Amino acid sequence: MNERPDAPRPAPLGMYGTDANLAPSPPDAVLRYASHPRGIAELRVPAGEGPFPMAVIFHGGCWKTGIADQNYMAPLATRWQQQGIATLNVDYREVGDGGGWPGSFADWRDAAGLIDQVARRHPIDRARVTLVGHSAGALPALWLPGPEGEGGPLPGRNALTARAAIVLDGPASVGREQPAFDALCEFSSVGPFLGDDGRGNAIAPRPMLREILFVQARLPAPPAASLAEAGAGGARVVVRTNPGVSHFAIITPGDPAYAANEAAIIAVLQGR
Repeated sequence: MNERPDAPRPAPLGMYGTDANLAPSPPDAVLRYASHPRGIAELRVPAGEGPFPMAVIFHGGCWKTGIADQNYMAPLATRWQQQGIATLNVDYREVGDGGGWPGSFADWRDAAGLIDQVARRHPIDRARVTLVGHSAGALPALWLPGPEGEGGPLPGRNALTARAAIVLDGPASVGREQPAFDALCEFSSVGPFLGDDGRGNAIAPRPMLREILFVQARLPAPPAASLAEAGAGGARVVVRTNPGVSHFAIITPGDPAYAANEAAIIAVLQGR
């Protein structure tokens, strides 16, 4: 694990904006999990002795390079840091810069390898790790803690040990929910990311977690079949819907939409 005080990159242009309500704190360290330019994760640790629960955050961007990176999730990471949650805010490759199938999946697996390293060096409670995904980031949050399915992108991969997952306006099953997710992106996102037909079914996540919280906004509640798959590993699954709320209000500290859901989110992150 390489810790270095890299300056955050400028916020990306495009459909993903930044949060004007809370200036992000500088990361305590920028950790490198791969040699390519996007192989980084920003670590923020709360003040105090700990041990702290930790949120591992995966950004959205419809899996297409040039739309988003980890910068737009930094205000939310900062908000949680202020509330006693350590955060690991992950960047990764997407379609157009080496991501897709299997590059993005390899990045998610390798970034998850930072968790144990961080827990050894910082006051982190390894038993209270929550995987968090906004939009397209829902996929790694649900895929990492489950077994690799037949025909999956990384055969032989072991499931990541985590306590919980939080999905912020993202799909539970990419294959089953492709039309709704493509409509959210306003272009064909799932097809170019997965490539061959049928791959969406090959990565239907069955995470082994204690609980999963869906906080939906533009996307509807996942269909019953998707929720059943998500809970097949024993997780308690809760869905909170927020009709009429924007895709970004739900992740923006200070926005009423985020405020209405924050207590439920923090409860999951704190493991209570």
